[in-house]
Amino acid sequence: MPTNGRVLVVDDDQSVREVLAEYLGGHGYEVVQADRGTAMREAVEASLPDVVLLDLNLPGEDGLSLARFLRERYDVGIIIVTGATGVADRVAGLEIGADDYVMKPFELRELLARIKSVLRRMQARAPAAATAGAAKPSARFAVGACTLDTSSHQLFAADGHEIPLTAMEFDLLKVFLEHPNQVLTRDQLLTLTRNREWEPFDRSIDIRIARLRRKVEADPDKPQAIRTVRGAGYVFAPPPRDSRS
Repeated sequence: MPTNGRVLVVDDDQSVREVLAEYLGGHGYEVVQADRGTAMREAVEASLPDVVLLDLNLPGEDGLSLARFLRERYDVGIIIVTGATGVADRVAGLEIGADDYVMKPFELRELLARIKSVLRRMQARAPAAATAGAAKPSARFAVGACTLDTSSHQLFAADGHEIPLTAMEFDLLKVFLEHPNQVLTRDQLLTLTRNREWEPFDRSIDIRIARLRRKVEADPDKPQAIRTVRGAGYVFAPPPRDSRS
């Protein structure tokens, strides 16, 4: 029977897992549960989920380590769901590549909205990748030291190897390409990526930009492609002529 998506809930609190399984199941999602890292790895190997709801404070391997494991190996949405209140934990989760961050206790409807948002970004990549070769020519653009293929949603380094991108990171790069040499505020970036509900806290966009710079800039400490305009926002500066398009 078709579902709205497969969600893997990783939390050592059985009551939390059961509440999420019942609520998301009632909204048409297939829900799989895991209480620790070993169970999560087994579940992922058995059947890749669309989104992972990942607690940070787990017995054994911690959530940040598991998020890193997932991001390095799989194209899945990652939403950190935790009671940890420190900003450092939130920053670390987003820097690793989590797509969103939700604090406990959470409102179920808000969590559902965030799942839908991540799924929209994830699912938008599949049709583009499937039709890029047959339906239309590749559309490639220089972004710093890299090349972004907007048809297949892939980022390539100068030597040709692919650099993994989260769905949110692709959305940000696409917005920058569509608005070259234009200063964009954090508020505009959230609006243009259609992820207004995604913002978990004020520094979220800054963390995303910092992560993108580490991927596309020749020297992330001296960015040339995605520049900061102090007190205003960010601006994308394309090369004079994109010889890689």
